[in-house]
Amino acid sequence: MAGKDKRKEDFWENIEDIDDFDDIEEKVREIYDEDHPAKGTPDKKKKSRKRRRRRKKSGAGKKVLISLGVVTALLAAAYFGVAMYFNSHFMFDTTINGVDFSLKDVSEVESYLKNQVADYALTLEESDGSREIIKGSDIDIEFTSGERIRQLAEGQQKLLWIKSLWEPAEIEAEIGVKYDQDKLSAAIGQLKCMDKKKQKASKSAYPAFKDGKFQVVPEVIGTKIDEEKFTKAVTDTIDSFQNNVNLREKDCYVLPKYTTESKEVLEAAEKMNSYLGAQITYEFGSETEVVDSAVISEWIKINKKKMKVSFNEDDVKQYIKSLADKYDTKYKAKQFTTADGDTVKVEGGSYGWQINQDAEYEQLTKDIKKAQVVSREPKYTSKAVSHGDAGVGNTYAEVDLTDQHMYFIKNGKVVLETDVVTGNPNKGNATPQGIYTLSYKTRNATLRGEKKANGEYSYETPVKYWMPFNGGIGFHDATWQPTFGGSRYKSHGSHGCVNMPEGKAAKLYELISAGMPVVCHY
Repeated sequence: MAGKDKRKEDFWENIEDIDDFDDIEEKVREIYDEDHPAKGTPDKKKKSRKRRRRRKKSGAGKKVLISLGVVTALLAAAYFGVAMYFNSHFMFDTTINGVDFSLKDVSEVESYLKNQVADYALTLEESDGSREIIKGSDIDIEFTSGERIRQLAEGQQKLLWIKSLWEPAEIEAEIGVKYDQDKLSAAIGQLKCMDKKKQKASKSAYPAFKDGKFQVVPEVIGTKIDEEKFTKAVTDTIDSFQNNVNLREKDCYVLPKYTTESKEVLEAAEKMNSYLGAQITYEFGSETEVVDSAVISEWIKINKKKMKVSFNEDDVKQYIKSLADKYDTKYKAKQFTTADGDTVKVEGGSYGWQINQDAEYEQLTKDIKKAQVVSREPKYTSKAVSHGDAGVGNTYAEVDLTDQHMYFIKNGKVVLETDVVTGNPNKGNATPQGIYTLSYKTRNATLRGEKKANGEYSYETPVKYWMPFNGGIGFHDATWQPTFGGSRYKSHGSHGCVNMPEGKAAKLYELISAGMPVVCHY
């Protein structure tokens, strides 16, 4: 800095020696007197004295104007002289490729550059903070010509040189060096940063769940080199005779596809956070299960390559399956309280709750995408009347296979009961236990057995009241039975149906409807 100031001081001393403006004014007056000698005789002088007095004022004004004109001309000459000076010198505050060459002439710049070439080294600043060096001696670098330096000097805006007093000139240019391209390629190949085995790929920015919401995790610039950009950055730096190149600033690394500013990342984060606004409360009678932001956040996933938001299908379906495992009752043994007040375990039957897991997956993901806040039941393939215990509610038919007795309970009270005859276990026709639902009811039906080869049925029995609940098994009147109850079913039992006295069958027909539960137990 001190050297730059000294150059400015010497420059201005030389400019000030161009002329002494007091001497200029005196010389102007001398020239004027020589060009305007005194004229006429003393008598004439006496006569013209008055005239001279009149001209004195105007003559003085002319002298001042002439002096100012001369001064202006000299100043202009000095200004243009300085402009010509900068035809071979660099102006104030001029740097070339980062080196200060203020007021230096072309030969001085050339000399400097020649001296620098001998010790030239290019430092590579890498993203992990490490540095590597390519020595000029390794690539046979040399200074070739100052012609480019001269062109730079001549190309300055010389007529505007005065602006350089407050406006620095920063020139970036190739300055005439040459080197062995093959040796440069070899030197590049030996760099540690070019070892592909040690290079690490960049990582894109992406949304991740943190502190209750999805936030963008910044990208990570790796060390995998973009060889084309790297080679260009190195050669450009050497050509401009600079000593440093920052690989990250020159985009020499294979950059991540997405950054924190990428539209795709920001939109993905926004979408994921919108899903967190959903809250689905599942109702299972008096019990509930809630899907809220804490649960949803674990299901949402992001495809980092395409920045596409989706659900982890396996996780969502596993959650729904866990609900089914906990609350489904279909095909499971159930605890049932009999009309006598006993508690029995009932196995079998198709009655009970069963979640439609595929349909519920579609509905649940739809609700989340729409940020729904809703309380509802899951989608079912099968429903019971109520949750808890056997789930039959307070209106149903009960068949005690051990006591050979049936009941119809309406609103929690027994409104019909009778002895019955069920299937004959000794012939393999025992009425199966389980909980079922009444399929339908009809009058005056004919019950038929298996069809024989000759087209006839193993049996055909007309009944007045037919109420099936387990395929071909159901309630019906049985006028051929002389008695009901006891152990008659073991010797004269049915093919599996529940035989009832005709009057009781008629009453049951009035009470029962399709869909009502039927419990058969021992």
